[in-house]
Amino acid sequence: MMTTSSQGLDTVIGNSSATNPDDALLQARQFEADGDRVAAITALRSASASGDERVLFQLAWLLDLCGEEDEAVRYYQECADKERPLVNALLNLAVICEDRDDFANAEKYLQMVVNTNPNHAKARLFLKDVYASKDMYYDESEARDIAKHNALMDTPVTDFELSVRARNCLKKMEIRSLGDLLKVSEAELLSYKNFGETSLVEIKAMLTQRGLRLGQNLETQYHRVRADVYEDLLDQADEETLNRSITTLDFSVRSRKALQLLGVQTVGDLATRTEAELMGIKNFGNTSLVEVRERLATVGLDLRNLD
Repeated sequence: MMTTSSQGLDTVIGNSSATNPDDALLQARQFEADGDRVAAITALRSASASGDERVLFQLAWLLDLCGEEDEAVRYYQECADKERPLVNALLNLAVICEDRDDFANAEKYLQMVVNTNPNHAKARLFLKDVYASKDMYYDESEARDIAKHNALMDTPVTDFELSVRARNCLKKMEIRSLGDLLKVSEAELLSYKNFGETSLVEIKAMLTQRGLRLGQNLETQYHRVRADVYEDLLDQADEETLNRSITTLDFSVRSRKALQLLGVQTVGDLATRTEAELMGIKNFGNTSLVEVRERLATVGLDLRNLD
């Protein structure tokens, strides 16, 4: 994650009150180079009243990176209201709108790009993603089932009728919920001190009554697979590259937010993911997939191939 000042985005820092757009942009670049995004935002805010679209766009982009999405949208919209709006401002606005399920406005901003540049490849691909999202069928029954399943997984193991010995062992193993219990195998339970066959039979019987079994949650397996894949990646890139934050790859707003949802933080972690995992994220389409692959290629890597 890129560093920001702990003083907050509303704090005026140093000599960052230039109202001239060129001076403000220069100051902002210097602050960014020093790793101080908050100061860069302050410098750009001081010149935002000028209406300079370069200032407005850079300010919106930095605010969005810092999580101030609502304010970022206001500045992006100022850019969009210009006689000849910046294409990147329209694209970023469209991505934010789609993330908010505001498909009508997402389509509107993308159409503005296509109207002036019919061959803009990225805008046309984004439009396809928006159309696909608009046509997605929402299965209310399936959503209810998922919610029930998640609630069941969060149920504390203390809510089930287990012996004191079994409960104490699970507590010491930091198995607190039903979901935690489904992440371990019989062998892992039996390998724990004082955990015997009697407790194992008891727990398996409790799970069987609910149509569940030990180890059915494959998250642990996935982590192990990724650990093995990560080791293989050391043959393709050095450890410093693999440990780099994904923010250094300068992803678009859409791709960056999708990767955040997946919990991806480093280049190495991203390279252990598969195309299917990424495409399973809401609003992550072919455009973002191409971008991810292109960014990984710049450091000699690619997504994990299951073949």
